[in-house]
Amino acid sequence: MHPQLTDCLARYPQLEACAESITQAYEALAHAYKKGGKLLLAGNGGSSADADHISGELLKGFCKKRPLSALWKEKIGQELADGLQGSLPAIPLGNLIGLMTAFSNDCSAHDCFAQLTFGLGNEGDVLLCISTSGNSENLLRAATVAKAKGMKVIGLTGELGGKLKPLTDICICAPETVTHKVQEFHLPIYHCLCLMLEDTFFDS
Repeated sequence: MHPQLTDCLARYPQLEACAESITQAYEALAHAYKKGGKLLLAGNGGSSADADHISGELLKGFCKKRPLSALWKEKIGQELADGLQGSLPAIPLGNLIGLMTAFSNDCSAHDCFAQLTFGLGNEGDVLLCISTSGNSENLLRAATVAKAKGMKVIGLTGELGGKLKPLTDICICAPETVTHKVQEFHLPIYHCLCLMLEDTFFDS
């Protein structure tokens, strides 16, 4: 078991039931990043804020400084390179407000995330759908598009998984059913994933 996951479970023993799915999600994300892929994230309300939070932990240093390599220092100069940090590409779809509102107004709010997944996702990428119920229609449609494009779909849900679970390759089902209690488990789960990925891709 990855040391970061061991530490997470020591602090949140209720998540023991999620250990296998967290490991599988980490492995899928690590594989995608090693192949040059990216992560798309989608959620509604608090889960949209979580998607933004996750992206922040991946796009810049989380617990490590992630200094750029000598090659990058040569390409862009020492001073600029010293001010930047290593990054793993992650796009929180809900933050594309202009497109989201335009598509909702002109077409269908239910299809916003599906449209963005279709436009931004490629084979080998990963879509992370965050839903406490697992029944958000806009996420179900995005997951359907992602599967058709050859992307991996990871769900982060409550205990039951909802309609989203059968559309995913991996579903991390937090052991709660009440919305705010599910969300309280989602944070240590995704922090653990981000720490595991940071340990994998950044040495110092």
